[in-house]
Amino acid sequence: MPKVVFMGAGSAVFARRVLGDVMLSPALSDVHIALYDINRTRLDQSEKLINSLNEKINHSRAKITAHLGVENRKLALKNANYIINAVQIGGYEPSTVIDFEIPKKYGLRKTIGDTIGIGGIFRALRTAPVMLEFAKDIEQVCPGAWFLNYTNPMAILTGTMLKATNVKTVGLCHSVQVCATTLLNNVGLKDSVKKLQWKIAGINHMAWLLEIKDGGKDLYPKIKQKAAELNKEARKDLAKRHDDMVRFEIMLNFGYYVTESSEHSAEYSPYWIKSNYPELIEEFKIPLDEYPRRCVNCIERWNNEYESMLKNDLKHEKSGEYAGDIIEAIETGNPVRVHGNIINNNLITNLPSDSIVEVPCLVDHNGVQGCYIGDLPQQCAALNRTNINPQLIAIEAVLSRRKEYIYQAAMLDPHTASELPIDKIKSLCDDLLAAHSDMIPIYR
Repeated sequence: MPKVVFMGAGSAVFARRVLGDVMLSPALSDVHIALYDINRTRLDQSEKLINSLNEKINHSRAKITAHLGVENRKLALKNANYIINAVQIGGYEPSTVIDFEIPKKYGLRKTIGDTIGIGGIFRALRTAPVMLEFAKDIEQVCPGAWFLNYTNPMAILTGTMLKATNVKTVGLCHSVQVCATTLLNNVGLKDSVKKLQWKIAGINHMAWLLEIKDGGKDLYPKIKQKAAELNKEARKDLAKRHDDMVRFEIMLNFGYYVTESSEHSAEYSPYWIKSNYPELIEEFKIPLDEYPRRCVNCIERWNNEYESMLKNDLKHEKSGEYAGDIIEAIETGNPVRVHGNIINNNLITNLPSDSIVEVPCLVDHNGVQGCYIGDLPQQCAALNRTNINPQLIAIEAVLSRRKEYIYQAAMLDPHTASELPIDKIKSLCDDLLAAHSDMIPIYR
């Protein structure tokens, strides 16, 4: 019986999606699922939900246990084979609100703010120390376990685990799986493609759709033609704006479609959210302050839907998440291909070897093994490096507790650097450190 621990089980909807996949697998139906959280209310809700799901789709074959608080963390982790990490340190309030409202006072606006940029850096500073505490427990009570990280900022946190601990870690995201079909749907070609083939590699939230084909026929020429027409019309007539405008514009100017959504992508480079060109926000349909809005909506929806979810028949169809596939492949030895975030080690030859890259991975009894890519197109690698630079320095900040690395990571962020001078960036970092003082270790 494999043991799967879900860290941050209060994220009940996501836990249901991932753990439902695990319980649907015949090879994993007798799994021991240990739910861990520090919030009693959310943990209790998640336990009821997962138990109900186990009864409805798995004939109650899985063993479900719940573990509350730091004092019970080792018990939750003891003898674990797999650990799924989905924690959010600081929550929507106060931390997400702080991450958005203080930069706004400096004129620095964001959309999501959880991957790089000021928001991503400070999310890492409060999350990485907690994950390093997880690692100490893992090394003591389940040293052979695989740590499947879903928490953002993906590259900084996964890199911290891989560089500073002995825990077998892979970072997992949702954007790669749906990238090609999303693009085809948005340019009106999805129904005409019969044998879709695609290849993706890069870094998390900025991986590149290097190939998209229909039975060997390159689809990019037709895709780009339709994307150019759609964006041209949308920029002339705001009523025709659509949600993929930024990604289309990146593809049309740099040659390749990027995996993450336009609202994310708008803040990963210096071209879109600019105080000197406020018209771009409306022209490219960029949703400023989108993440706080989603948080509020999710909280309200959860409060309204939880009881009805328990009362109604719970059903589950396999999601597109990779965690269940990875666990099944390692347990059975039946190989599967996923996309994971791992240390580069020259898999992508024109990105730094110690960076965290998102690449195809083979999974079997041997675990998660990255596949060789070679060089990315130079312009794609160049854009990736602008994000890798602050990621690597943020990792140095976490591990050294030196404030100068926080400043440097922020100064090298493309969006922040395009909007603020150095003294303002440092002042902003100081204000954020003060606001997060009870959640972030002391930096000198």
